[in-house]
Amino acid sequence: MAFKDTGKAPVETEVAIHRIRITLTSRNVKSLEKVCADLIRGAKEKNLKVKGPVRMPTKTLRITTRKTPCGEGSKTWDRFQMRIHKRLIDLHSPSEIVKQITSISIEPGVEVEVTIADA
Repeated sequence: MAFKDTGKAPVETEVAIHRIRITLTSRNVKSLEKVCADLIRGAKEKNLKVKGPVRMPTKTLRITTRKTPCGEGSKTWDRFQMRIHKRLIDLHSPSEIVKQITSISIEPGVEVEVTIADA
């Protein structure tokens, strides 16, 4: 018995591939680098196209203030600073897979922002 051609092409499910940018910000470099490495390792295990981590310039917030509350005495100053580190990771993948990748445990103090743009 011969194969009968119906004229219809086999139906393949097309999954929309999105351009996804993950922005990570933290005051602690070690925890930020650990989360970056975990995200990239998870994406490479799923054979996704990964760009990054792109290290953005560190923002340094400075406050200089007088030590004494009353204004009397010698002029002594305190200098405080807070450094904010930022990393960008770009992925080309379906949004369902990104949900699986970002479900890893994120270190405390690391803020994650996911932006999805059409490819």
